[in-house]
Amino acid sequence: MKGLILALVFALVEGQKQDLEPVFHMGKTYLYSYESIIMHRLPDRSLATAGLRLASKVEISRVSHTEHLVQIRSPKLEEHNGFVDSFTPSSKLSETIAACLSQPLKFEYTEGRVGSIFAPEDCPVLCTNLVRGVLNLLQITIKKTQNVYELQEAGIEGICQTRYVIQDDSKNKRATISKSKDLTDCQDKAVKNLGVAYVRPCPTCALKARNIKGTVTFTFQIKYDDSGASLTSAVSDQLYQISPFNEPNGAAVVEARQELSLVGTKRPPLSAPTSQLQKQGSLRYHFSGEILQMPIPLIRINNPDLQLTETLRQLVQDNERGATKEASAKFLQMVQLFRVATLNQIESLWLRFVSELPYRPWFLSTICAAGATDTFRFLKQKIHDKKLNIWEAAVTLPLAFHFVTPNKITLEIASSFLTCPEIQKVPMHRIIVYLGYGSMVNKYCAQALLCPNELLQPLHNLATEATSKGDAKDLSLALKAMGNAGEPASIKRILKFLPTFSTAAVSLPNTIHADAVLALRKIARKDPAKVRDLTLQVFMDRTLAPNVRMVACVALFETKPALPTVTALATSLLTEPSLQVASFAYSHMKTLAAGRIPQLYKLSAACNVAIKLLGPRLGRLSYRYSKVIQITDYSFPYQAGAIWRVYLMNSPSTMFPSDIITKVRGYYANTAMDIIEVAFRSQGLTKLMRKQNIPFAEYDTYKTLKELGKSFLGWKELPPEDPLISAYIKVLGQEIAFVDIDKDAIQQMMMSLTGSSDWQPVVKKVVEEVQRGVSGQWTLPVLVGEMRHIVPTVAGLPLELGLCGAAVAQAAADVDVKVSPPVSDNFKPSQLWETKTDIHADIRPKAYFHMIAMMGINTQYFQSGFEYHAEFSANTTMKFDAWINMKEKNLKIEALPCHQEVEIAAVRSEIYAISRNMEEVDSEKKSQIFPKGEIPSISHKQLQSEGSSKPRSWKQSSIPNVISRGYQRVSEEAHHNSARRRFYTRRFCKKLESLGCSTCVSLKSQNSALRNTYLLTLFGDFEAKIILKPVRTDADIDKIQLEVQAGSKAASKIIEVSSSGSKEVGEAAPHEDIRAKLKKILGIEELLMAANKTRRRTKRINREYKTEDTGLWAEPSLSHFSSSSSSSAASSADGREPGDHYRKDEIRQSWKKHGSRSSSGSSASSKACSSSSSSQEDDSGDWHCGGHSEYSNQQANSPVYQLLFKPADEQGTGGEILNISISSSSSSDSEEDFSRAISQSEFLGDSKLPILAAVLRAIHRNKKPTGLQFVLYTDTQPRRWRIQVFGSSITGPSRWKLCADASVINYQKVSGFLKWGRDCQDYEIATHVATGKFAAYPAMQMKLEWLKVPSIIRTTARWFYSFLPGAAYLLGFSQRQQLGPSHQATLVMALTSPRTCDVVFKLPELTIYDTAISLPLPVPSHPHTSVSALPSSDWKDFSQATLSLIESLKGHCTVFQNKITTFNGVEFNYSMPAKCYHVLLQDCSPELKFLVTVKRLEESADLTAINVKVANHEIDMYVSDGFIQLKVNGAPAPEDLPYASKYATSMVINSEKKRLTLKAPDYGIDKIYYDGHKIEIQVAFWMAGKICGICGKYDAEIEREYQTPSGYLAKDAVSFGHSWIISEDPCTGVCKLQRQLVKSEKPVSFEKTAAKCFSVEPVLRCVKGCSATQTVPVSVGFHCVPADSALSLDGQPRLDQKSEDVVSSVSAHTACSCQQQACPA
Repeated sequence: MKGLILALVFALVEGQKQDLEPVFHMGKTYLYSYESIIMHRLPDRSLATAGLRLASKVEISRVSHTEHLVQIRSPKLEEHNGFVDSFTPSSKLSETIAACLSQPLKFEYTEGRVGSIFAPEDCPVLCTNLVRGVLNLLQITIKKTQNVYELQEAGIEGICQTRYVIQDDSKNKRATISKSKDLTDCQDKAVKNLGVAYVRPCPTCALKARNIKGTVTFTFQIKYDDSGASLTSAVSDQLYQISPFNEPNGAAVVEARQELSLVGTKRPPLSAPTSQLQKQGSLRYHFSGEILQMPIPLIRINNPDLQLTETLRQLVQDNERGATKEASAKFLQMVQLFRVATLNQIESLWLRFVSELPYRPWFLSTICAAGATDTFRFLKQKIHDKKLNIWEAAVTLPLAFHFVTPNKITLEIASSFLTCPEIQKVPMHRIIVYLGYGSMVNKYCAQALLCPNELLQPLHNLATEATSKGDAKDLSLALKAMGNAGEPASIKRILKFLPTFSTAAVSLPNTIHADAVLALRKIARKDPAKVRDLTLQVFMDRTLAPNVRMVACVALFETKPALPTVTALATSLLTEPSLQVASFAYSHMKTLAAGRIPQLYKLSAACNVAIKLLGPRLGRLSYRYSKVIQITDYSFPYQAGAIWRVYLMNSPSTMFPSDIITKVRGYYANTAMDIIEVAFRSQGLTKLMRKQNIPFAEYDTYKTLKELGKSFLGWKELPPEDPLISAYIKVLGQEIAFVDIDKDAIQQMMMSLTGSSDWQPVVKKVVEEVQRGVSGQWTLPVLVGEMRHIVPTVAGLPLELGLCGAAVAQAAADVDVKVSPPVSDNFKPSQLWETKTDIHADIRPKAYFHMIAMMGINTQYFQSGFEYHAEFSANTTMKFDAWINMKEKNLKIEALPCHQEVEIAAVRSEIYAISRNMEEVDSEKKSQIFPKGEIPSISHKQLQSEGSSKPRSWKQSSIPNVISRGYQRVSEEAHHNSARRRFYTRRFCKKLESLGCSTCVSLKSQNSALRNTYLLTLFGDFEAKIILKPVRTDADIDKIQLEVQAGSKAASKIIEVSSSGSKEVGEAAPHEDIRAKLKKILGIEELLMAANKTRRRTKRINREYKTEDTGLWAEPSLSHFSSSSSSSAASSADGREPGDHYRKDEIRQSWKKHGSRSSSGSSASSKACSSSSSSQEDDSGDWHCGGHSEYSNQQANSPVYQLLFKPADEQGTGGEILNISISSSSSSDSEEDFSRAISQSEFLGDSKLPILAAVLRAIHRNKKPTGLQFVLYTDTQPRRWRIQVFGSSITGPSRWKLCADASVINYQKVSGFLKWGRDCQDYEIATHVATGKFAAYPAMQMKLEWLKVPSIIRTTARWFYSFLPGAAYLLGFSQRQQLGPSHQATLVMALTSPRTCDVVFKLPELTIYDTAISLPLPVPSHPHTSVSALPSSDWKDFSQATLSLIESLKGHCTVFQNKITTFNGVEFNYSMPAKCYHVLLQDCSPELKFLVTVKRLEESADLTAINVKVANHEIDMYVSDGFIQLKVNGAPAPEDLPYASKYATSMVINSEKKRLTLKAPDYGIDKIYYDGHKIEIQVAFWMAGKICGICGKYDAEIEREYQTPSGYLAKDAVSFGHSWIISEDPCTGVCKLQRQLVKSEKPVSFEKTAAKCFSVEPVLRCVKGCSATQTVPVSVGFHCVPADSALSLDGQPRLDQKSEDVVSSVSAHTACSCQQQACPA
């Protein structure tokens, strides 16, 4: 038995795997050679690279069971930069590294795992990390029972998923161990992100969406024997692929390789270190010094105090001499220096430069940008000591709170800001500080696992104090600050301000409720489930204001709810009483359903299902209701996109949105970021527009309405609405500022400026300030941003992706203003029209932006990698003198000409491969990524035509040939391709020789020849700049002058200029002489001759085409090409042949096909056409078919893009096909029209003088002035309005002219022309606007023709054309590739309903169209006017159209017989009980301005009487003996109307067309019409939501139209009308009806028991003692109680607060007989 057990033991031992963990034996030192290489490459291998190589010897000794020593000897660092594969030694840096590694380091090592690491206390972390890189090669985890396995293993990169493969060669006692790590799948990754606190990652996004991917592989060679295993070699290869645009072929690569080889062993072991060793953590990489080093060139920091002083001086000097680029670089260096400076050093620097103004802005900006603890503390001290003025503090505070690094110390400092007395004194500073503190808490808690409650306590205390004081502004500030913090711990505090969760919040303003909901939005990022539940409850609470519920809807969807929540919300909308809320929620879901953002796919799918439950009804609501507008785009190949949303929230009391929130959110790879959000909120603004001095409360009407309100049980006037304008702005998701402006704030502002609340002193104050002039310099440097992503490499060096940018805005101004006569003490604004103003200005604004991006190794000792620089600069000098004579209507501006070349704006970018080290700062290695070579010169390069350039892209292929045909460059261009790079240069110039200057646009680029990715395109050198330079002329130019003369002296100014200053014609000269001279100066005769020649030539060419190509031009679709060809023939100056026959053949074949298709489609109407005049072709080539019915039938089933537009003046004969251009004759007609326009009968200068003249000229020393002159003529006849502009050179020989003519031909057509060039014949653009019909709908057509245009316009059109399809797609338009006229664009807008229209936009080769587009405002229409009826020919129709649109915004209510139409457009039938007054309309606002009541007269059911109470007046209008009677305050009004009130100045009573009208606009009544039978009431739009009565509330809530005085929603129109009857005294009053609660007479069984039921609303009953003679059934809700309940009607005035259990029909009394009524005598 013992033998058997012994055999089993031996077998078990033999079957076990040999221990493969490396073992270092005691008493030995293991000698290794070590080398690590890091290389940075771009996708194109031919480009420059950068890298580092570290070679050394490594010695390892074991000193105890677990403790080992490691010594790195003879480190040698080498740098690589450029194209040659060689490394350059850096001896000084090697010595620095050797010094910090002079002593051995201790580490724990057990079973192949590295434990704690110990190093001297003064050892730099960089050196410790280099040792970690070596020890990382010793980290091996062996599983003895498996050869292939996976696990989470710790390493220098953190804890990442690792896969092992073991190959054991037991014969040779060797083993090969391979392990690989996926660096994107780490449980605890070593990574440092700076400046990305507001970027939200998407943890659920796919891995392929990540733009940084990394992996590392290790190969270990193990040799083992009986004494253990030893590591003979270890090799690691690490690869990071960085793709900014998520391109597979566009990724930059960082490669790191390590090799550790065993050289041998020696004795004795390493000696113990002489200094004390401190524990420095584990194998995980430590971040320290590299965090301080910004991605900018290295700075050796020896003496921060001295270096700051020198850098600041150099910075200001560079800025003053215009070297902005150098100044911005110094600015970033100062930020770096301030981060290591102490508080005492900062203080001494401040004392040194505090009194020097040029240094202050630079100093304060760098203090803010540094974001260090001491800089933040320094800023706090200076504000506390009042060393900064208000505006300096306002600029520095938000920047300081944004850039400061949040930690416990800085948060304590920030909390002290909140209690600083100087901060508390300035409301603006207080708001900034509280919002900034909330943002700091958010950034700090984003890094911490648990956010301490004490950080939120200051914000909670502010909310508590504001609640106790009732301070709404502080409440809003506290909520916004808590919203910035975004911590779930604040939820309980926020809920106290929402009535859904706290009854005490009911009394708070709606703005506070909305702010409380908005504060939950950011908390949703940490606790989305909790916020989702809360916001859903708020949205479902129908007692809240609509805008609060809509804000809750926004917050709810930002939590990305799942399908059950979305469908629950959608289901609630089916019974939603508020159409504003329903429209907003539906619109929001619809925009989300159409989204294309991958991160919102689940939400989009849920919304797509939800909107199908609702149907399209809510989508058809107009823009009177709340909407959400969204524009989104996303590029799936590059994983980037953006969303722009606009939330439009209307309120019942406004016609326009009262709350507007717009935000832009960007998406990149697997992250999202809120870029900017701006909100605007308004309420009660109509009060600011109205007269405020009307004492409504003193009038009798106010008192009457107060008493009337008591008779209506449950009636409440609307709460007061104080005028308020508020706005806030969020940047990167953080609210940085907000403002609330109310009436008191405006008055306080005016009082602080002038000491008076009247506006006239404000104007005087402004004029006085302007007279003082402006002089000074302003500089604002800002660190735009600093974003850094740092990960370790296996070599122990940090790999950084860094981005930082600096911007500098400067302005220097010296403006001197003199006004004569000077402002007097009794100044009136009207005196400004009699003044003369002299202005001498020298303004020099400048802006500069510099961005640095880096990819590579970035430490405080050395840098290696790629550095990308991009900069933008703008520099403008405006030095001019101006004279303004208001009395003479003259303006003159003089400026100096171009004397030297000036760069106005420039954009530059370049990339380098860089290598720098701290020991050799001045000898940095910087290589352009492209090999050196010369760019080919273009100075003598022959200009090429468009056809010889590079092939066009797919976008350009769809451009009409007419745009590109015959186009010749007016620029210089050169292309050059080599094997490695591509050069491109281009220069556009426009010379203005008469002004002595030239404007040039220069483009240069150099990038990789393999431009197949955005990365290679971006990583190149690029330069674009706009240059203004002088042009050599025959005579020097002294100055450039612009003079504008308006009024009667305009003609004299032109004659004066042409006469070189001698005034030949004065004021007394006859108008005929002036007109004749002007005609000669402008060269009108030459224009007439040239126009006549062109007209004759066009007619001749048209006749030739008609005779030669009769068959061809018989096709109506080809009519335009005759004009096209004729215009081509007329333009021989361009060198083109007259006509393009290949083009005509192509079009002919296309339209033959189209004609065959359309002919069959129109067969149904051919009979009708033949019965009148059949299909005919007129001289113009347009297709016509007589009759309206045939016209409509032909288009009944046609697509919208094939429908016909019929001009109004042709509706009796036919229509014009939309896709046919202006015909040949119409084209020639346009020539003739313009010729006639400047003929003697049509030239306005023959009968009128110009009303405006402008002269732009250059004043020479020894030569007459040169330049341009323009004149403007107008003719404002009642039915024909015309304007003409003529321009010409002020020098005689030049025949360059500009002619423009715009005229209203009739009430249905408007046309305009613009021609310029030699005698206005070189180029031409024409436009025509006509009204008519599109199918059966009224429509307007706009056409734009371009017969000949300059190359710059063709280039712009080509650019616009390439983007048009994509823009149309984003806006939801449909597209169709369809051939059209080559020189024409047509836009047709057809009104299909007052709220919708169809749009068809026809371009030469593309048609864009859409149907049923919602209009923001209703277009007024008259129901009794036929669509086909022609409008009046009166010219006033144009102005009346505008007035009609304004009138349509006002509320209209009509009462005619039994039909009532409310302000919301709801129609219902209601028969009024006779003798009883009904409240037709009353002001329900606290002002109680008016009351309108109506009653039906007993003698006739069609006659009504109306009573109007306004101010101290009571107006009665009624019919007696067949005549309309009018009484005012009980007395008959005088017969000589109009009647005007002495008390209410705006109230007027008049008679119009056999009816009376009453107007009281100041009281909200625009007009009341009364003719005895019909009543029409029109109220001002600012009364929306503030009125009540039978006419409704004018709030667009048609679902709640039947609202009774108590707010109860009546079941039918009859009970609604009864609720507004005014009760009278039962004995003295003529109305014997009163409202009473009634008991249901029907037996009711409620909840299976007998019950008695009482109506919750009163029902109309005859008074006691009277019996009903007429009744009508009404539906009423009943509240039921058990039959034995004590509840009775006695003493119960109302039961509307009780539950409504059943609905039943009862009889309401409408007429009474009172023969038995007992009344006291």
